[in-house]
Amino acid sequence: MLDDIASLTLQTAVAGLSTRQQVTANNIANLETPGFTAGTVGFESSLAAAVAAGDPSAARITNNPSAAAAGSNGNNVSLDTEIVTATKTGLQEQLLTGALTSKFGLINTVLKG
Repeated sequence: MLDDIASLTLQTAVAGLSTRQQVTANNIANLETPGFTAGTVGFESSLAAAVAAGDPSAARITNNPSAAAAGSNGNNVSLDTEIVTATKTGLQEQLLTGALTSKFGLINTVLKG
């Protein structure tokens, strides 16, 4: 019952967003580290393809180096970009965890009769 396409899609998306939050936090922590290359996380296209194929759990979460230009110290972290990413990702996580919580609440109600 908890392994239906909707639940698996939500769980996979939350995992991808969690990874994105971790990478974003690491990027911010290394804001002043010379030569540091920021990371980016992608999973949306893979998740969409996996859902279309009927298996959301087949989606892959990728962590790639950012292609943004580096500054004078060789670091390419943009604090503005990272703050926007962290805020957007946090809001998306809230939305998806709320959806999962609602789904589990409905299941709980049905099971209680």
